[in-house]
Amino acid sequence: MSRIGLKTITLPEKVSVKSDAAGTVTVEGPKGKLEWTMPEGITLEEDDGTVTVKRASEHRRFKALHGTARSLISNMIEGVSNGFTKQLEIQGVGFRAAVKGKNLDLSLGKSHPILHPIPEGLTVTVDSNTNIKVEGINKQVVGQFAAEVRRYYPPEPFKGKGVRYVGERVRRKAGKSVQ
Repeated sequence: MSRIGLKTITLPEKVSVKSDAAGTVTVEGPKGKLEWTMPEGITLEEDDGTVTVKRASEHRRFKALHGTARSLISNMIEGVSNGFTKQLEIQGVGFRAAVKGKNLDLSLGKSHPILHPIPEGLTVTVDSNTNIKVEGINKQVVGQFAAEVRRYYPPEPFKGKGVRYVGERVRRKAGKSVQ
């Protein structure tokens, strides 16, 4: 039994959810519009102000997709009403970032600057050369972009240099000791 799949989703004001016979769900809100195709056997029922996700039967495949479909639709509703944000910080002497056109320019101690393209629909801002803020309506795209930027130089455990999420704790190791 899917506990998450059985929960109803309440719609905020100015957000509309539509689904067609092919299983395509369209969510529109003040921040934009998102579409997603539901898997076969999963349906959507909309009442006044609430949305419920139903499955066709108790088959194992439908049970596995029930909670996932409900979470994805909930994230779409959250995205078009409030949006999603990921914040990264760069630590290290001489490490910096800047937005240049449709690219994020990263100087992370390598022999060349790293130009990472910014996907359509994302807003990337850099404060004081070391704080990167990624905003968008699609949770998956925001998280994937932040993970790709972090992957260029993940925080290392000896000095703590690198790109990390704001609030991320890095376990530090002791360096070599002289005997």
